[in-house]
Amino acid sequence: MGPTTLGLKEEQKYGKTLCGVNYKHAPNKLPYETISLCPECGKKIKARVFESDGKVLMEKKCEEHGEFTDVVFSDAYIYKRALEWHYDVGDGVSNPAMEKATGCPDSCGLCNLHISHTVLANIDLTNRCNLACPICFANANVQGYIYEPTYEQIVGMLKTLRAERPVAGRIVQFAGGEPTIHPDWFEIVKAAKDLGFSHIQAATNGIKFADYDFAMRSKEAGLHTLYLQFDGLRPELYKIIRGSEKLLDIKYKAIENVRKAGLKIVYVPTIVGGVNDDQVGEIFKFALENIDVSSGISYQPVALTGRISTEEREKMRFTLSDMANEVNKIGYSTKDDWFPLSATSPISELVSAFRGERTCAITCHPGCGIGTYFFVDKNKRPTPITQFVDIKNFLDDMQKKARKLENARFKSVYKFFSGASVLSDAKKYFREDKAPEGLTFKKFLQTLEGLLDKNAGRGENDGTYTYKTLLVAGMHFMDSYNYDVERVKRCVIHYAAPNGKLYPFCAYNSGPVFRENIEKEFAITPEEYKERMKNRKK
Repeated sequence: MGPTTLGLKEEQKYGKTLCGVNYKHAPNKLPYETISLCPECGKKIKARVFESDGKVLMEKKCEEHGEFTDVVFSDAYIYKRALEWHYDVGDGVSNPAMEKATGCPDSCGLCNLHISHTVLANIDLTNRCNLACPICFANANVQGYIYEPTYEQIVGMLKTLRAERPVAGRIVQFAGGEPTIHPDWFEIVKAAKDLGFSHIQAATNGIKFADYDFAMRSKEAGLHTLYLQFDGLRPELYKIIRGSEKLLDIKYKAIENVRKAGLKIVYVPTIVGGVNDDQVGEIFKFALENIDVSSGISYQPVALTGRISTEEREKMRFTLSDMANEVNKIGYSTKDDWFPLSATSPISELVSAFRGERTCAITCHPGCGIGTYFFVDKNKRPTPITQFVDIKNFLDDMQKKARKLENARFKSVYKFFSGASVLSDAKKYFREDKAPEGLTFKKFLQTLEGLLDKNAGRGENDGTYTYKTLLVAGMHFMDSYNYDVERVKRCVIHYAAPNGKLYPFCAYNSGPVFRENIEKEFAITPEEYKERMKNRKK
């Protein structure tokens, strides 16, 4: 392998300039070359991604610090399938804060090199927390300063997201630290609702939601979903991962209050190899048992930040294909039921075509996330969508129709199919004899509409407009050992900051770690924070 540090000219060798944007097509087969970082010095270096002994590896060499090899996917079959199912689309941001970026991931804001718009926006409300998790991205409670934007600053960040073009920010997740301990929590949630966000989430440990009144007030303010830290069903795990083994009982209480308040839950387990990887299937079964409040699971393999020995890294490394195969052991799914999250983009393109305006499209790199939709019948038996829909040909057809109907305007997916007289064409991909009990083709289309539009069917008081679904997916956020700049350019999960800029998740928390500079710029001392709180009480 040839070592070197890369500048913009070198980066452009890996792709082409398209409308002033340094655009490199996402890979569709192995092996391929990309740009990574040296785990020691952080310099950009060339990397090669390839298959070896049934695994997908990344190897790279820094001229100063030597060679590094890491596992990207432990199962090459699943990774190659993700590459094949990826639709290489994305039109970036038409009003980037950084218009003349000199390279990725150095010039963020978002910049003119970025290929994806925001799908999920994060706003950190505070770096304070009522826990002290050893694996926290935010390193809450250890910096010696308080980062807690004011209500006015947070409203400014929300407005920045709503002003993004060509697609205005629609889904916001308040994070931290623990976002629910911000003194203006209810007012912040209401502000997001008033500004037009269609879906409002809290990335939370659940402690505050163990109070029923807090859960109800959050719902009334406009909260829809808890992204609930949920690392397994063994209490001792929470001592290791979160610092408190009493936390599981608190989470059970929070889930019951969520049920009473009418909110939804996405379970968010951080999976560490050799620690709680045996809990992947148990969490899946728990979500099914509580399907009335469960909308999804977002498994997050741990990102190994900081220096770590090769032996320890290999032991702790848990990839997205490990996640898929652990779920498969339950017996409802196989390797062929998993696809990259970006595979859904043709449906978004179709919605954009008949609305006459761009809508949210998941255009991330195929290696960022994989998942599948389980349709859950009244007996709580899950069936992956791939087992009753010829999904790949269905998506290919959706993309072709979207390109033909860019100027069409319709009110719903179902009306589109009926009105355009292509119902029979789409129906041929639906295998009624394989579908779960009670799922007709019409209800399938209505469910697709509901997945894309959270307001779909809300006028149906009996709650039967859509079919019960559980999105089971994994997002593997990067660290310096598996960093891929092309993934950063396609990131769809962005942080809004008080400086009016947006940052890709894996540039904010790893790589250049913009989080540190942003927090320090807007931080205050603990003494200043005490004074601020004292003045609030006056």
